[in-house]
Amino acid sequence: MQTFKRGFTLIELLVVLAIVALLLTLAVPRFFPSVDKTKETILMDNLRSTRTVIEQFHADTGRYPDSLEKLVEKKYLARLPVDPILESDSGWVIVPPEDEGVPGAVYDLHSGAPGNGRDGRPYAEW
Repeated sequence: MQTFKRGFTLIELLVVLAIVALLLTLAVPRFFPSVDKTKETILMDNLRSTRTVIEQFHADTGRYPDSLEKLVEKKYLARLPVDPILESDSGWVIVPPEDEGVPGAVYDLHSGAPGNGRDGRPYAEW
């Protein structure tokens, strides 16, 4: 009585690997732009909500916050916003108010990330 060992042949494995490679060549180019688009959307949302909180702090106190940490300390923010392009909460570029003369006050903020977004604008101008 003969026993047969069951398994895959080399040709079957090569065909499966070729199919997987073909699927990857179709999926990968679509994946990375969607990751970039998501990071830009999160960046715009973080900037918008933080700017709103800065304006709310100004309306409540009559002055701009001394730092972003002050907004967390006073419970205007739960935590510092993260710049998803830099993947850090310490890369923000702080813009002081022009008319108050308070050094270090936060009037506005921009991303400190190098490079341009998908629309061609530098991240620093967002």
